[in-house]
Amino acid sequence: MDLSACDVLVVGGGGAGLRAAIAVAETHPNLRVAVISKVYPMRSHTVSAEGGAAAVIKPGDSLEEHAYDTISGGDWLCDQDAVEAFVREAPAEMLRLEHWGCPWNREPDGSIAVRPFGGMKAQRTWFAADKTGFHMLHTLFQTTLKYDVIQRYDEFFVTKLLVDEGRCQGVVAIELGTGKIHAITAKAVILCTGGCGKVFPFTTNANIKNGDGMALAYRAGAPLKDMEFVQYHPTGLPFTGILITEAARSEGGWLLNKDGYRYLQDYDLGKPEPRPVLRSMELGPRDRLSQAFVKEQEKGRTLEGPYGHYVHLDLRHLGEKLIDKKLPFVRELCLKYVGIDPVKEMIPVRPVVHYMMGGVSTDIDGATPLPGLYAAGEVACVSINGANRLGSNSLPECLVFGARAGKVAAAFAAELKAPSPSVLTQAHDEERRLEEKFRRGRGAKERIATLRAEMHETMEESAGIYRNGPALQKAADKLRSLQERFRHLTLDDHSYTFNTEQTAALELSYMLDVAETIVQSALQRTESRGSHQRTDYPERDDKNFLGHALAYRAEDGPPRIEWVPVTITRWPPGQRVYGR
Repeated sequence: MDLSACDVLVVGGGGAGLRAAIAVAETHPNLRVAVISKVYPMRSHTVSAEGGAAAVIKPGDSLEEHAYDTISGGDWLCDQDAVEAFVREAPAEMLRLEHWGCPWNREPDGSIAVRPFGGMKAQRTWFAADKTGFHMLHTLFQTTLKYDVIQRYDEFFVTKLLVDEGRCQGVVAIELGTGKIHAITAKAVILCTGGCGKVFPFTTNANIKNGDGMALAYRAGAPLKDMEFVQYHPTGLPFTGILITEAARSEGGWLLNKDGYRYLQDYDLGKPEPRPVLRSMELGPRDRLSQAFVKEQEKGRTLEGPYGHYVHLDLRHLGEKLIDKKLPFVRELCLKYVGIDPVKEMIPVRPVVHYMMGGVSTDIDGATPLPGLYAAGEVACVSINGANRLGSNSLPECLVFGARAGKVAAAFAAELKAPSPSVLTQAHDEERRLEEKFRRGRGAKERIATLRAEMHETMEESAGIYRNGPALQKAADKLRSLQERFRHLTLDDHSYTFNTEQTAALELSYMLDVAETIVQSALQRTESRGSHQRTDYPERDDKNFLGHALAYRAEDGPPRIEWVPVTITRWPPGQRVYGR
């Protein structure tokens, strides 16, 4: 086993992780910072974000309106102190990114250009054409290169958090290129590993998003919060699940059913904002639009193809000039993956799993209940997204809370001595587990693909856009069975160099843990709120469920669910309407 040490270890090289590393280097330049990532940082999933990043910048908008849009869009499950901090700090983070070189789109007068986005009643979404995440991640990555104290471990897969003396003190990881096991000790660890969309079969998420960080924290004793809230994006490409950005609708795209009818006018998206703001019914909150698709399908008004039901996204009326200027990547994706040109043809789309509102429970500074462990980005639940995230809030969330977590973790690490030597005993135990389970195992009968397919089918049928108690209980029983069968997993590849079968097996173990928390949390929340819609409990129940579900790992059996209240500062729960 190779041993190394640092002061602050960031797990994940995407937007939140790189911003956290920069924050550590800026605030405590004498600390050693390491970024360990399953992929080269520029292949992190942040790179695929298209539409934009929300922050108040224009006259007529306000922090209060951004906060209210976020809280009401989250169906009053957001912690309002965290939302207020988020909207307050987001503009400074966005301007800082501009100073580092991010090429935001500009108005003719040179000011920052903004576009409308779903659930936002003001235009406040900054964008760089429709490759916003790509440019943001490039900017952050290039900025990290100027700090000599930031060391990178690219293509290392973390398998365990090291916890000793009641605090997190490092990780065990596999170097994918060689198969070597590494123990990296640290005074503080920040999880920035992204979401877990691959728990579901049809998702916009990259193959790397398997809930790694969520499961690592969960196994170490930290709770996962609000895991029942899974966001479906209303416009993914059938078969591939590739996202067609919300920016396509913010620029004026229409959603049409099989009759060519803009069906969203038939659904309750609330009253539109009376101010003269560019807005259409297609820019309702994502949960409402995805639910409307299901209703259209039930009415027989969707189209059906080889990969299921779909509707059309029509951009033809926008014209080639606008599409090439503001939506060039949408056109590229359609040409490459569907073989159509959106300038001339309509785009087939359907709802796809996109984002997890839940994650590792943290406070407003990214600290988890486990001392020494922090989290930021989609892996975390600080909870600014509540029951439904508004589009374009996730990218500034990575910046704001990545920076906060980095600063607080650095301050924590600066006060500590080196990790205890006894923590290496755990590291050696993990090395033996990996060797025996995944490199020497013989005679077992279960296969990765079989277990994963059954998990996917279970999650799609039970924990999708609409849920009910019997289906969720059936799913909980099935996932327990899959956990037991995973113990009998067999692998054919026992090599060390880029053993992708071993990686897939470890990822499946993470996904099964996370799937159980999603199903158990959904089973115990007997109400409908935001993206969590129970057909057997169709109403929102503030009296009993204005709270966060915390899922704790049990030694043997399903997760234990506890409840904590939502933080309310200025906005008491009210009717959720589109535009207020």
